[in-house]
Amino acid sequence: MSMWYYADRDNARQGPVDAAELVRLRLRRQLDWDTLVWREGMADWRPMRDFAAELARVDGPASEAAAPATDASPPPAADPASPYAPPRATVSADPVVVTGGEVVLAGFWKRFAAMVIDGLVTGAASFVLQVPLTMLAAFGMSLGDGAAAAGGAIGLILVSYGISLAVPLFYFAWMHSSGSQASLGKMAVGIKVTRGSGERISFWRAFARYMAYFLSLALSFGVGGLVSALTTGLGARKQALHDMICDTLVVDKWAFTDRPDLQRHELGAVTWVILAVGLALLGLAVLAVLAAVAIPALAD
Repeated sequence: MSMWYYADRDNARQGPVDAAELVRLRLRRQLDWDTLVWREGMADWRPMRDFAAELARVDGPASEAAAPATDASPPPAADPASPYAPPRATVSADPVVVTGGEVVLAGFWKRFAAMVIDGLVTGAASFVLQVPLTMLAAFGMSLGDGAAAAGGAIGLILVSYGISLAVPLFYFAWMHSSGSQASLGKMAVGIKVTRGSGERISFWRAFARYMAYFLSLALSFGVGGLVSALTTGLGARKQALHDMICDTLVVDKWAFTDRPDLQRHELGAVTWVILAVGLALLGLAVLAVLAAVAIPALAD
């Protein structure tokens, strides 16, 4: 019979003991499966779990119950009639797309309300990142009149403008391709972005969607935004220009699900509140611009 030695909790060698005693120590929790053991003929100490199958045969069924699994065979299936049986549905990162039901499209006002919240979120994030760069640019300009100082300051200003593009770009790409399929603003008003067939869009499609939105505004000097407002308000599929380019839809959050009856055609109280706040902020901005133009003119 082989005699075993084992390392106790202080890493001191103990033994010799026979295999049955080793099993009893394990069952009394004085040893665990990570305990290092050795017997004659072994080149080095090894954890007890390496011999679980051998030791389980020493002390009968009780030991076998305490031994760790040594094979990768799946456990027996649960009785489907048992109320304690675990669910068998395959877990998927993508929501199940249910077609054939009604799809409520998000029109101009819901999208505008979502844009108000998202604009505040991305604007605040950009501001936090841009302030240190603006301060560095001002500090660089104050160091001297040299071309190097001016060039460095201009470079920081360009980086600041790059941040104002990158923050919303990655924000919308990440949020629209996430499990919620919606930015914070769209979550608030209960809408989401999907493919034309209802599937979740990928990160790169969401990335391209925002770039199409940005370029449609920049290259048309804002005319693209007016066209998108008209198409989302009056178009059959309520798609903006960037939706048409990237094959996306903005729909109610319950669209393409098994509960299409939960979709809402009306704007809802949250959307109305956001619209009131957004239009008030827009009005204040217009008044500020008019005041900035009129006050110097009146002073002259």
